[in-house]
Amino acid sequence: MKISEMKQKRFKLVKDARALLDLAEKEKRELTAEETTKYEAMMAEVDTLGGKIEKEERVATLETEVSDVESAIDRGQPDNADSKRYGEAFRQLLAATDSSEYMQALQNRASEARALQMDADPAGGYTVVPQEFVADLIKAIDDQVFIRQMATVYQVPKAQTLGAPSLDADPADPTWTSELLIGDEATITFGKRELSPKPLAQYIKVSKKLVRASALNIESIVRDRLAYKAGVVEEYAFLNGSGAGEPLGVFTVSPNGITADRDVSTHNTVDTIKADNLIECKYTLKGGYWSRARWIFHRDAVKMIRKMKDGEGQYLWRPGLQGDRGDTILDIPVIMSEYVPNTFGTGAYVGILGDFSRYWIADALSMEIQVLVELFAATNQNGYVLRKETDGMPVLEEAFVRVTLA
Repeated sequence: MKISEMKQKRFKLVKDARALLDLAEKEKRELTAEETTKYEAMMAEVDTLGGKIEKEERVATLETEVSDVESAIDRGQPDNADSKRYGEAFRQLLAATDSSEYMQALQNRASEARALQMDADPAGGYTVVPQEFVADLIKAIDDQVFIRQMATVYQVPKAQTLGAPSLDADPADPTWTSELLIGDEATITFGKRELSPKPLAQYIKVSKKLVRASALNIESIVRDRLAYKAGVVEEYAFLNGSGAGEPLGVFTVSPNGITADRDVSTHNTVDTIKADNLIECKYTLKGGYWSRARWIFHRDAVKMIRKMKDGEGQYLWRPGLQGDRGDTILDIPVIMSEYVPNTFGTGAYVGILGDFSRYWIADALSMEIQVLVELFAATNQNGYVLRKETDGMPVLEEAFVRVTLA
């Protein structure tokens, strides 16, 4: 099924589900047990289609980028032939589809295989991955960590601290006065935001027999699993991190990030988000941020919001239909994350609205995969260790509003 067809089907499911809600509202009653089951089944399929749409769009994007890279190689870029052969040997040794292909790859690429061995630590196996592999890994993380896609990302050479001045307090407004007076004295306050990339590591053990004989694409598995593990840890930290030895999350109250002044609980109860609260949140955020703003909720909160209407009877949540626009709440795109708090209780955070370009990420340039050949030899396995260094924090609190329960 094409992406456009899936979007049309998803839109119709939402329309049919809302028809059930509207009928019950018109008749001034709750949904019957049968209607509730039907509604939940339709919304479950909406979520399933949403995931498929997102996956297909991501694959289409990656295919386009791969095509661009292949075109560049065909044009002679990059012109480092040794690097190209080096990467090719690495891929063949990891991703041979059967034992005969593996042996053929070794025979045909003996010189490249020796190049890999020459870079290995004499005690057993430290290999710097070809640049093409590293670039793919970084991109996979970008695709899986949504904040990274929206944030402002800086590359920090040699893991140095990234510092930027901040305007913490504007001068007061000038006052009307007479021609010969100079008005009241005003002050202006500057501060600094500082980010220092912090180490993150993860490893995967892979059977040497699997590497040698499997019909699977082992390189792809290694890349995707390491990217996934690094991606989910980053996402959790960008949302909930304490700022101590890890990034500072947007749901963490901090004078260095977002203070409690940006919490909005008006109209909410101790366990329920209300439509009027979301309207309050939107208009707490200055209009200049709206064009880049995103709502972020856990799916439990989105499930609740899907049934909400504004004062004119219009649903706040609307399914995305156009190719460049996803689901929206009050005309602002919404993203679901499993790492948004979803404990509904007094004073709890249950969502956020913000311009995430005001969340800064500092990445160290060093990115490496260490191949451990001897460490797991007793179990006939290789270890593939991902290492990277990153930090992140919200740098302008007025660009964010947190949805808080009463």
